[in-house]
Amino acid sequence: MLDEFNKRNRAVRAALDIAAELGWNKVSFAAIAERTGLSLADLRRDFTCKTDLLKAFQAEVDADVLGKIKPPTPDQSVRDRVFDVVMTRFETMQPYKPALRRISASLCCHPGEAALLLCSTLDSQYWMLEGAGAKLQGPGAALRVAGLTSIYSKVFRVWLDDSTPGLDHTMAALDRRLRRGEDMLIGIENICRCACGFMPRGWGRRDERKGAEPGGSASATPAGA
Repeated sequence: MLDEFNKRNRAVRAALDIAAELGWNKVSFAAIAERTGLSLADLRRDFTCKTDLLKAFQAEVDADVLGKIKPPTPDQSVRDRVFDVVMTRFETMQPYKPALRRISASLCCHPGEAALLLCSTLDSQYWMLEGAGAKLQGPGAALRVAGLTSIYSKVFRVWLDDSTPGLDHTMAALDRRLRRGEDMLIGIENICRCACGFMPRGWGRRDERKGAEPGGSASATPAGA
């Protein structure tokens, strides 16, 4: 990952190297320019602020993971496929763990800066679900994305401190939380189905009835006019 030696990737790699060595607060575009030989004009074309460096890293991780995973097979459950995809993500980020550990520690003390990553983090988990072949249509789609984002953020902290060769602690935490999340999602969907069963029939046709003339004739005014 980040092997394509373009200006954007050079800047992201330099930012991660500086973060690993000195901490995220020492990362600046001036420091990146000095380390890479890029000009500030070059950096401005790809980034508007420091947070964009992390968003670019997230996007590179997304693309790398999606390029590695195999198409889902019918004998795999969705939960198993999501597990495989998320673990592939952690394995992909393993070389950058020292930098990510220091960046995470810094962002914990600066929630405003961390909040700027929320949308891109949701985007990343959407793509992880897409890669796992999860259902992303209907009213439950947003709930699935938000749920996996919450699970991922908790397991990410476990991964940062996981020194086992096979990431055993990370796998155990991810499996446990995915099972809980699956049970919770099933419960919520069952409640929604029950609630829909109590809705009066023809609920969605009230507006049509309002447009009808007394005596059963339709109004001469076109709908939406």
